[in-house]
Amino acid sequence: MILASIAVLVGLGLLVWSADRFVDGAAATAKHLGMPPLLIGMVIVGFGTSAPEMVVSANAALQGSPEIALGNAYGSNISNIALILGITAILCPITVHSQILRKELPILTLMTAFAAWQVTDLELTRWDGIGLLVVFGFLMGWTIWQGTRKRKDTLNTEFTQQMDEAQPVTLSRAIFLMVLGLIVLIASSRMLVWGAAEIARGFGVSELVIGLTVIAIGTSLPELASTLAATRKGEHDLALGNILGSNLFNTLAVVGIAASIHPLSVDAVVFNRDVLVMSVLTLSLFAIGAGFRKPGRINRYEGALLLAAYIAYTTYLVVTEVTIATT
Repeated sequence: MILASIAVLVGLGLLVWSADRFVDGAAATAKHLGMPPLLIGMVIVGFGTSAPEMVVSANAALQGSPEIALGNAYGSNISNIALILGITAILCPITVHSQILRKELPILTLMTAFAAWQVTDLELTRWDGIGLLVVFGFLMGWTIWQGTRKRKDTLNTEFTQQMDEAQPVTLSRAIFLMVLGLIVLIASSRMLVWGAAEIARGFGVSELVIGLTVIAIGTSLPELASTLAATRKGEHDLALGNILGSNLFNTLAVVGIAASIHPLSVDAVVFNRDVLVMSVLTLSLFAIGAGFRKPGRINRYEGALLLAAYIAYTTYLVVTEVTIATT
């Protein structure tokens, strides 16, 4: 048990560190190859911040722990909206004014509904996973095409500024950082999944709850760091866009990759509790951040409500598990 706990702590730390190195290396490599900043931001950084979820869920599926894979994806979505946006809005209210973000909210809501529909039969087959990946590929292609047509868009300007402000890195060092980050990312994720599964078995806690809480929060740390950094710089569109983009990655790519590797059996509680919470939180963004005020705004009170919702959800998970374990 002690070894498993150490594996989780070390695995989480290395996971966050390696994801950061991978993003830095990949972005610098892409810049050397002449990729436009918008494409780097949306694809490289998008994949990078969601890399922990993708690699952990893929390894969980390969190691026969599908509940960790699914819990990690849906739990990260819940953490991103309720925990990360909640904390960020409390520290600094988030103004929403980009037209791109106005389009992303309906897309995220639609994809969340699609994900919910897929688990109504309490299983995710390989064909379900392939379907998610196809939809994800289409959306990425459409988003990139839209972005490259609007060179003067706010989001494009922000990514350009970020790339210009970044410390210059040689191509050889960029490739080294990217490869090192990827290797450590894979190794640390395997360590994390093993440790989490051992702890779950030792305490009689379901792997699903471990995935929804400990692993979900751990793999969401890159999003927390990047969202806080963007908000602190006044780049509110980038902060919210990071969360919306990450949730799209998790819903489509992360679950799609895991289901394509290994078909997933879905417990009824996942649909009745976790998918429901994820859907309600996604819809809440329409009410508090989609721009019903001009401009749209997630204020401190709404941030506190989101954070309270996350605390209530996590408390319910823990109490339910303790109750089951003691009966």
